[in-house]
Order: sequence, then structure tokens, then C-alpha cells
Amino acid sequence: MEAAAERGFDYHYVVQQQEMQDFIVKCAIKVGCDSVQAESIGRMLIYADERGHFSHGINRLHVYLRDLSTKTCKPNGKPKILKRKGATALVDGDNALGSIVGEYCMNLAIEIAAENGIGWVTVNNSNHFGAAGRYGHFAADKGMIGFAFTNTSPTTFPTRSSQKALGTNPISIVAPANGEDRFALDMATSTVAFGKIEIAERKGKDCVPSGWGANENGIEEHKPEIILKGGGTLPLGGIEERGGYKGTGLCQMVEILCGITAGGPFGKNIREWTGTVQKADLGQCYIAVDPECFAEGFTNRLQEFLDETRNLEPIDPSLPVRCAGDFSKSHKFLTENVGGLVYHKSQIEYLHKISKEHNIPFFEVSNFKAPKT
Repeated sequence: MEAAAERGFDYHYVVQQQEMQDFIVKCAIKVGCDSVQAESIGRMLIYADERGHFSHGINRLHVYLRDLSTKTCKPNGKPKILKRKGATALVDGDNALGSIVGEYCMNLAIEIAAENGIGWVTVNNSNHFGAAGRYGHFAADKGMIGFAFTNTSPTTFPTRSSQKALGTNPISIVAPANGEDRFALDMATSTVAFGKIEIAERKGKDCVPSGWGANENGIEEHKPEIILKGGGTLPLGGIEERGGYKGTGLCQMVEILCGITAGGPFGKNIREWTGTVQKADLGQCYIAVDPECFAEGFTNRLQEFLDETRNLEPIDPSLPVRCAGDFSKSHKFLTENVGGLVYHKSQIEYLHKISKEHNIPFFEVSNFKAPKT
């Protein structure tokens, strides 16, 4: 149970997946979402929680409910193709929920790749789509390599800047090895996703690690409440001396692939994450690649690479060498073993508040019992 061990069994409750799905759907419908898109929100949030990426799971539910209730995104939006040429397409997301846009665009990229070897789709007029890795898995499940990128609200200070002008702009690539094994990289180009700092505050943490965030002037800060109140995240690496300029470059690369290529807002022009409610209009990029277009035996060769990496001699025998996606896989295995999604008590308290606010019956929870290792 590596996922639980790493967090010191920092879980208190277990929730059945269907119970959580039903709760999310009821909340979304209550604020005006149609049932089809509400189901999509549930799939998106549960995907993240099932894999231990709590910053992109139910921790984000209030954001989607806010955007639905204020009508800043369409509760029944339908993405449509604006332009298509060769292996590429440009899509208008119709201001639909990000999960709906992501599902549509990645499935379109897969369709194009099946014919051309690669499918490259950019989209404007989209919304927050949860964990980027979810869409890469769509392609990997079809035997393809999947990439997903999105620009986000400007919460990150570029290196040397005292102003926030970049998002956490995630990069994701998921590639299929043998069986159910995957290389699954899903990373913010800031040091951490903004939601991780929110969770740290919700858990009552006094400080976060170096490189995570900065105060309102862009100076490195460790107290989560200061980072969240007017401050922001730092690019991957943190300050310049620790390589933060590389993270800044990666953030900018995602902006080129998304907002600039798709014809939407970019950089500091995207709406703020909190504060005045306004349309997100995010730009996103989805790519599917058929590895059969290249050297034979891709999945076998990737499996050999993953196995060799995992079998490297670790510095600490209790901490084995891992590949991208291994933590997610071990956390998913944990949820299967305990019979449901696992949560810290602060997350359940957060959901109780949403339940009362929207007058939605709360679901049944059970106490977490660590499985035997």
C-alpha cells in the first residue's frame, strides 16, 4: 500500500464511488447543469480522487458549481469544429464545462490519428478540465500516446517578475506499455498545482515547502494563507537560482500550444482564479499519436524501460524508484482494496458545507481502516 504509506495513512473516511458520483451529479443539476454534463463532472473529479490527485478532485467542486450557478459557463454547451486540415483541427468549446470539451477534443484527436497517425486539436472558449492526465488516458486506452495541455488563470509569477502573468499550465503525456501499465506524466509547470496549497491550508498546515509559492510581491513565501491571499505559485524549480527559469519557459511553451495557437486569451489576460466572476475562455491542446507509425514493438520497449527504471537500486530501500504514474496506480490500488475513495476529514467537512449550501442529502461514509501490507 505504497500510496497510503507515503502519506502516513492520512485518511479518515471511505466513500463509495457511486455515492460520490451521485452527490456530484445532484449538486450540478441543482445549479442548472443538464444530467449528461453533470455526469461528466463526476467522472472528471472521481478520476483525480481515485488516483490521489486531490487538488483536482472534489476539492474543485465549488468552482464548477460557482461557474454553473453564475452562468459563466454553459450547462449544456456543445463543442464544434471551426477548422479542419490534414491531421489538425481547431474547435470552439462553446463555453461548455471543461470535462465535456476535453472528452470531445481528445476523442476527435484519436479519430484523426487513426487515419493520419497523429491528431492535433486545439480549442478555445473552454473551461477548467480537471486533471490533464485523464485525457491522455483516453488515447493510451486506444493504444496511442496521448498529450493534453491547458492554459489556466494567472496564479504564477514568472522568474524575476513581481506580477502574476502565467498559469500553472499543466503538461500531460500518457503512453501505453504492456497490459494496463502506463507511463503517465501529469505535472503543473509551476512547482505545484494551486490546489495543493489550498489543501495544505485546509489541513491546517503552518507552512509549505520551499519553491511552492510567493507573497503578493513575488517573493518566496512558506505560509499557505499568505500565498493564497494575494500571492501565488512559483514556476517549476522555484526561484531563479534553483532553476525556476526553466519552469517559466515550460509555462510559456504551454501558452503557445494553447491560448496563442487556439486564438484565445493568454498569460495575464486570462480571468483570475478567484474574485470577479467572468468567462474563463481557456485554450487547450490535445494530441494523439499512433506509435505503430514508428519502430515496431513500442509497448514492449516501453515496458522494458519502465521495468529497468523501477528496478534501479534505491538510495533508501523503503522508497523504491518510480516512473511517472506509479503513485497514481498505487493509490488506485489502495481505493480498490478499501472499497472506495479515501479522504481526509477536512475534505468531508468541505463537502458537508456544499451539501448544506445546496440542500443536497449527504452520502454515507465509513471509517478508513488501513489494509494489511
